[in-house]
Amino acid sequence: MTFATAIPADSLITPHAAQAEFRHCRGITLAAGDMPAMGYFLQLMTRMPGWIDGLMVLRNRLVRLVGLKNLGRLSAIDRSRAPASYQPGDRVGIWTLLVNTDNEVLLADCDRHLDVHIALTRQPAANGQCQVLVSTVVRTHNWLGRLYMLPVAPFHRLIAPIALRRLRA
Repeated sequence: MTFATAIPADSLITPHAAQAEFRHCRGITLAAGDMPAMGYFLQLMTRMPGWIDGLMVLRNRLVRLVGLKNLGRLSAIDRSRAPASYQPGDRVGIWTLLVNTDNEVLLADCDRHLDVHIALTRQPAANGQCQVLVSTVVRTHNWLGRLYMLPVAPFHRLIAPIALRRLRA
């Protein structure tokens, strides 16, 4: 079962959250916590349901009409690459990696309309378990960014728990 929670105060995403219009954090408790945060992030993206990637294809077609960029698919991850090999500035699917530590990754996609930051945090829990938290914050810069977020925000709240549950697979 996933749970809603506050963005951790010590998260790398917290400074970005202070300026954001959209903030969302969802978590899940997993049986084993032996993987680095980037490993969980890569699993999260590669196990994305096909219908979510389909929504990204539709999104890319629609936003092209108003001048937003094609982001590609969320699941477009190099599955052969080791989590520790990712360095700041590298592309991780649609995201640019900002920070990669054992316990947290911070990624972003920024343009003139909005800045999206996503963090995946791995925290120890009781009985050798771990909690994996995914925090997303969006800061809009203009009316197009705000208009874009109207349909995206509800979808994000729907997709985050679905994606997190797939980490158990």
